Amino acid sequence: MPKNKRPVPRKSATSPEVKDEQNTTELCALALDLSDGEANPDIVAAATRADLAQKAIEFQRLLRRLLTQGKDEVLYGAVELARDESVDGYRYLKNAIEEGAANLVLRREGAADIEIDAFAIPVFVHSQGGLDPAFDFQDSAAYDAVLDSLTAAGLESPKAKVVLVSHAYDLEEIERISYGQLHAMLREAANSLTEKKLTAAPALERSMSHGWTPTAFGPDDSAVEVRFLVGFALKRADDPFYQVPKSEKAADAYFARRADAYQQWTADFAPMVARCLGRGRGADGALTLNFLYQDLFFGAREQALAEYATLQILATMNGAMAGHAPEQLSAIIAPTDIDDEMLLRVQLAAGATVLATADKPLDLTADLEVEVDDLRDALASIGLADISVALRFDADGSPVDVRPLG
Repeated sequence: MPKNKRPVPRKSATSPEVKDEQNTTELCALALDLSDGEANPDIVAAATRADLAQKAIEFQRLLRRLLTQGKDEVLYGAVELARDESVDGYRYLKNAIEEGAANLVLRREGAADIEIDAFAIPVFVHSQGGLDPAFDFQDSAAYDAVLDSLTAAGLESPKAKVVLVSHAYDLEEIERISYGQLHAMLREAANSLTEKKLTAAPALERSMSHGWTPTAFGPDDSAVEVRFLVGFALKRADDPFYQVPKSEKAADAYFARRADAYQQWTADFAPMVARCLGRGRGADGALTLNFLYQDLFFGAREQALAEYATLQILATMNGAMAGHAPEQLSAIIAPTDIDDEMLLRVQLAAGATVLATADKPLDLTADLEVEVDDLRDALASIGLADISVALRFDADGSPVDVRPLG
């Protein structure tokens, strides 16, 4: 498809495959139009605003239907199509699908709307020998304490009904959960929290069916692994606990209070979370936990993947630094492109000799300056001071337009 040419929905469909293709194109086209209107609100004419309002309704209706039907091929296809057309459109569509997959509003006649969200809490687990899957969520008392704490400690509303999956997801398990599957898990959780009888949860069961990916840690190895606590919170849509104030100052204070409550929770309940996670395979068995911030499912997954990729870069650099004084080494940070995948690369060198190269994924919508600054800080934490930035790494792996990082 030529660049800058909007996808045009087909007028009719004669087969499920053609219908899916039409829906992919339509979802993308609506997102592109809506992102354009969002980016230029001051120059949009009244008639155009009315047209965009109608398109927003159509967009949300189509998105909800595709999520309910579990049409992952359509959803991911629309995201890829938008990625080739517009950064703003890609961002708009990706955010809308992620929020829609992790949120469901339940409307009841004669009663207030209720909604349910899927959240995740990423945890980096330090142990000797790596986590033993046999002990995953085997401590029922610790599970009950952690579940109760989510409302008592202010992570969720005191009036919310919260369920926590009694399983710590590893990276591969969490990455397998698609838009459609998460939305199905959300509906299953809603049924379990609103119905008085037990209901089947095949999507939830499928999310845990593979188990943890085997690791190669020896019993005496120092291991760092990431695990995710996944939960669902059901509450009234108008619950004041979740209403963000309109003024910027009040909103900042609101989020600061939520962050403080979360930090306090990590300090108070880390021992209970550790008991849920079990123990390491080594003789010690003790666990040390580092929490990332709680977020809706896909936001939490994205921040954990980025942090994990940074840790892998540091591990690679640390290994390559052995036998060298840090002041004799230099690092270059720059984006690169491999098979249409954007990456942020670090190249470590001693003089003219390249010692190591490591990459981390770079989303199209990421703020490159922020990403570079974060990586620079991480490299500085292991003793690297001579850090430069380049425009890019070319196809041969050579940095282009290197300059000091101020």
